[in-house]
Amino acid sequence: MTIEFRDVTKQYPDGTVAVDKLNLTVEDGTITVFVGPSGCGKTTSLRMINRMVEPTGGQVLLDGKDVAEGDPALLRRGIGYVIQHAGLFPHRTVLDNIATVPLLSGWDKGKARKRAAELLEIIGLPAELGKRYPAQLSGGQQQRVGVARALAADSPVLLMDEPFSAVDPIVREDLQNELLRLQSQLGKTIVFVTHDIDEAVRLGDKVAVMRVGGKLAQYGTPADVLRHPVDDFVASFVGRDRGYRGLSFLSADGVEIKELDLVEIGAPAPASDGWRLGVNAEKQPRGWLPPNSTVDGALSETDLVAGGSLWVHGTPIRGALDAALSSPASLGVVVDEDHRVLGGVVARQVLDVIEATPQAS
Repeated sequence: MTIEFRDVTKQYPDGTVAVDKLNLTVEDGTITVFVGPSGCGKTTSLRMINRMVEPTGGQVLLDGKDVAEGDPALLRRGIGYVIQHAGLFPHRTVLDNIATVPLLSGWDKGKARKRAAELLEIIGLPAELGKRYPAQLSGGQQQRVGVARALAADSPVLLMDEPFSAVDPIVREDLQNELLRLQSQLGKTIVFVTHDIDEAVRLGDKVAVMRVGGKLAQYGTPADVLRHPVDDFVASFVGRDRGYRGLSFLSADGVEIKELDLVEIGAPAPASDGWRLGVNAEKQPRGWLPPNSTVDGALSETDLVAGGSLWVHGTPIRGALDAALSSPASLGVVVDEDHRVLGGVVARQVLDVIEATPQAS
């Protein structure tokens, strides 16, 4: 389902213009990210899609139909909506929270709860959490439930207003990965609001950069916005390190994976003059053992130091470079999709690949 903004304006009674003649089309089955500084109208623009905010000029169209022509309540039931802090009902169980919209749409309770249980599995939460209340969940779990609730009625459009900004960076990355995984399966039309250019670049098929006063500054692919900002405002907003962010679109073909010296948690770790990577029984990294470390008995996680970021093999080259640069051993850890160690990469060789690739210029 496409979403089209035609000369959409929102002006408040005091004269403040939140959105100024916005024109853009969100293509069917894609993620479009609205990004910009505070006061640029990105959240207002998103809320005009489901009429939580009414425009004072122009039209918002869903598949060519003006959203202003129908019942706002019916419109909202057909559009998924995810907000910061999840917005869950505190006195309803997780299953009942997810089942809210199907029940409002006339589903019987059994069918709605069955759908809610299916969605728990889809978003990667164990079934037993369905009986818990929101206060018994972590922040990341609550946000996943918020996404599940938005998906419950199987609407083609999903609106997400800074949904991951209230969680810590590690959980945030997990939630971003989960959203991309879900999108690859479901193919929703998603409008996502964030103030974080890295999040916008990572998630968006298209990025709409907005400036204060509600004007659209640039609309294009993440690569276009990073490599060809239209003016000084966009260049400043995406940052001086936009060349580094641009590595998110560069293949890692040619990066060599080196063998790492591994030592398993619970096993003896005799002295060595080199860095060794501590892993669990599933060969997942747990941290680094520094050179010449003395370990009494079996290795434990307390003997290890933090290991920097991980690069999932097959993902863009930015992850490989970041893993190599952030590692205390100057060796980036390469893992598969299940986070099992495949080997290591070194920054110099990654940089050689970047320099030899015409796309990096």
